[in-house]
Amino acid sequence: MAGVRDIRRRIRSVSNMQQITKAMKMVAAAKLRRAQEKVIASRPYAKQIQDVLARLAQAQTDASHPLLEKRPVKRVGYILITSDRGLCGGFNANLIRLTRGIFEEQRDAESGLITVGRKGSDYFNRSNVKIISRFTGLGDNPDYNQARKIAGEIIGLYTSGEVDEVYLVFSKFVSVLTQEPTLAKILPIEPSEEKAGGDYIYEPSPQQMLEYLLPSYLESQVFSALLESKASEEGARMTAMDSATENAKEMIDKLTLAMNRARQAAITKEISEIVGGAAALE
Repeated sequence: MAGVRDIRRRIRSVSNMQQITKAMKMVAAAKLRRAQEKVIASRPYAKQIQDVLARLAQAQTDASHPLLEKRPVKRVGYILITSDRGLCGGFNANLIRLTRGIFEEQRDAESGLITVGRKGSDYFNRSNVKIISRFTGLGDNPDYNQARKIAGEIIGLYTSGEVDEVYLVFSKFVSVLTQEPTLAKILPIEPSEEKAGGDYIYEPSPQQMLEYLLPSYLESQVFSALLESKASEEGARMTAMDSATENAKEMIDKLTLAMNRARQAAITKEISEIVGGAAALE
């Protein structure tokens, strides 16, 4: 059994670690609240722009745009959104596992990967997966300009014919305890088939509006995925740090019990030695 001094040192070390994980949990909770507010605020806009796109598609039956063009699928691009930092439980591992499974299933197709976040980039950099481009250092508050830059990258790849389809791999925020790894197709853009009610007058023409709206729609999809992923990351980190804090508490309790037993054993041994010495003198 370890000595009392060694056990006391371990208790002090675990206590320091517990203070760190507790502080990280509180920081993650504050960031989660802000990220959750942004996610909730962005969802109505994403839904509305999708509805407008559906109305335009119905009004412009012969609509043509490079982002609507469907062609035989030979090359597929995937945008993987992970975090730049760790200590967030299985958040990154679940997304990487989903992406790795997709590439294993589609070995015959020529696929490429656009990584957003350092964790996904570092993992697939060690594999034989083709990485088209990398985006890191998005920070705690992703903004629309970052989404526009990523969207511009994939628009260029699609319109130049380097990829025939583009998918988003991100974590959808459901609750603090639940984050769903999600695969969503974003190119070619497929307007909703839901029939829009009412008649609309378009100024300028539906075709001109479509040319302006489609890139904006794609940017909003990417931005929404960034916000969902950030909220999921903070939720996973908060849960992981809470679990680590509780585990540290349990470990401290076990070490304290072991220390008391070691102390009791040392006291018992000393008493036995005193009694034995007194008996020998008699």
